[in-house]
Amino acid sequence: MTIDFTKTNDFLVGIDSDGCAFDTMELKHKECFIPNIICHWGLKGVSKYAREAAEFVNLYSKNRGVNRFPALIEVFRLLQRRPEVVARGAKIDIPQVLVDWMNQETRLGNPALQAYVDKTNDPLMKKALAWSIEVNETIDRIVGEGVPPFPMVRESMQKLQGRADILVVSATPQAALEKEWANQGLAQYVKTICGQERGTKKEQLELAKLYPANHTLMIGDAPGDYRAALANGALFFPINPGDEEASWKRFFDEGADKFLDGEFAGEYQQELLDDFDSHLPELPPWKQID
Repeated sequence: MTIDFTKTNDFLVGIDSDGCAFDTMELKHKECFIPNIICHWGLKGVSKYAREAAEFVNLYSKNRGVNRFPALIEVFRLLQRRPEVVARGAKIDIPQVLVDWMNQETRLGNPALQAYVDKTNDPLMKKALAWSIEVNETIDRIVGEGVPPFPMVRESMQKLQGRADILVVSATPQAALEKEWANQGLAQYVKTICGQERGTKKEQLELAKLYPANHTLMIGDAPGDYRAALANGALFFPINPGDEEASWKRFFDEGADKFLDGEFAGEYQQELLDDFDSHLPELPPWKQID
């Protein structure tokens, strides 16, 4: 994968978008993703549990921030193991063809899925594509011009100007990202915006190889953001879910300076990671079938 990018500074900062720079995670999932999951995948009879599962997977667990297609499969898996869903006789099928496609494709977005549908005409994949397209349409309608960034995001990016190249690292569709960052006046601070069509976050952050050790920092709100940083030898500053304003203030007040001054790695980063880990559970709060 090739990303149009030219290094101009000695440092690189990758920033996730939804739930990290922008307070859009709750809005997009609760009002856009979840209603379409329930409608397209025949979950009206267990809508309460489908909503709880989708919110847990996408917002309140260590799966937070995962691409929409793996997240959808995880929602199905949780529903299959929920006693209340089983008691209602609901049949929750996992589309194996979608699982197989995810295992082979790294650019998990609508263009790649459309290409697969055009080639195979598989009915389940057509269903997945119709769901994903309507999710995007619902987001465009409901989120509209977008919401402002969290406090101190703009100020932090301004602080990095002239010292660090800034890269948007996201699993959100490219067009939606470009629209949101432009509408909120943040695109001017960014070298390149990378959406799901440009590969996984891990692949996008491979640009770290252009910079010296400990000169790349990923800012994110999900464990997947940390794994992408780790895979590329980058440092990580977490934006804690539910405590985003305080996290960004801490980055502006001290995190940015520690990164640029070479004082971030080690004890300081570990303190941040320990706090981050405590914010997101691995298991849901309800009972599951073993």
